[in-house]
Amino acid sequence: MKSSFTRAPAAAALASLLGTAAVAAPARAVADKYPPGDVGTSLVNFFNSPDAVAGANDWNCKPSPEHSTPVVLVHATFVNLGTNWSVLSPMLANEGYCVFGFNYGMTQLSADRIGGLGDIAASAKTLDAFVGKVLAATGAKQVDLVGHSQGGMMPNYYLKRLGGASKVRTFVALAPSNHGTTVLGIVDLGRTLNLLGFANQVLDEAGAPGLVQQEAGSDFQNALFGDGDTVPGPRYVVIETRNDIVVTPYTNAWLKGDGITNILVQDQCPDDYVGHVGMFNDSPVMQDVLNQLGANAPGFKPTCTGYGLPM
Repeated sequence: MKSSFTRAPAAAALASLLGTAAVAAPARAVADKYPPGDVGTSLVNFFNSPDAVAGANDWNCKPSPEHSTPVVLVHATFVNLGTNWSVLSPMLANEGYCVFGFNYGMTQLSADRIGGLGDIAASAKTLDAFVGKVLAATGAKQVDLVGHSQGGMMPNYYLKRLGGASKVRTFVALAPSNHGTTVLGIVDLGRTLNLLGFANQVLDEAGAPGLVQQEAGSDFQNALFGDGDTVPGPRYVVIETRNDIVVTPYTNAWLKGDGITNILVQDQCPDDYVGHVGMFNDSPVMQDVLNQLGANAPGFKPTCTGYGLPM
C-alpha cells in the first residue's frame, strides 16, 4: 500500500479513511474461499497480522495448468504484507493462483510492522531468497512479481543485479518509485538549499536508508537505471495514476525499453480518482493485474467502478 515518502504514518492514513468502499469484484457463482478485504482489513492487518494475509503462503500449493506461474507479492514502504495485499492476495487465490508474499526492509524503526525502510539492495537479496523458496516449494521454473511503490521498484535490482531475470515471467508494478520521487519538489528544494545531505544523513543513521535511495537523482537510482531500465527476459508492466503525489512527477514511474507495457489508470477510467496509496484497493487496477497475469487480452478495458483511496 503506502510507499516511498508518506505525509503521515500508514496506519493513521488508513484510520482516517475507514468506511471507504472495498474494491468492486466481479460477481461469482460460488462463494470465495478467501473474501477480499478492504481498507478496514488493511488497518487491522497492519497491527494484528503484519506477516500474513488471506490467500497467501500456502506452501503446499501446486500451480495448476491454468495458472502455472506462482505469484509473489512485494509490499510498499511503511507497510507490510498483511496491510498491502488484503485485496489482491485473496482475489488471486480465489482465481486459482498460488500466491506468496513476504516482508522486507525492517530496521530498528519498524516495530516488526513498518517495512521498506532498509537498504534496497539488501531487500532485493531478501526477495531473491524468497523467490528461491517459492520455486523449490512449487516446482515452478518462474514466478510472476506484483509490487506496489518501492515494491514495484526494488525488484529491478533483483532482476538487474542478482540474476533474477531468468526466474521472472511477468513483473507488474503499481505506482512504482522507478527513477525516484521529488516528493512534490521537496527533494529538489533541499538539494538547491544544500540541506538534502544533512537530511539524508539523519535518515540513514535513524535506520531508513530506503527513503534516501528512493529520492529522484539519488546515487542508488542513478546506478540502478544508468545502464537502462530493463533487462531481457521478463515482461514488464507499470500501472500508474495521474493523481500520484508520492511518486512525483508521476511519469517517473514509467519504464522505457523492450517488453514494457505502461498503463495510465485515467486513460482507461478518466473519472478514477485513485491516488498512490489507493492502488491497493482500486478495482480497475486489480482488474488490470488479473488480466496481465492471465489472459493478457489486447486492448483490455476494466470496468470503471470501485475506485481506490484518493490519496
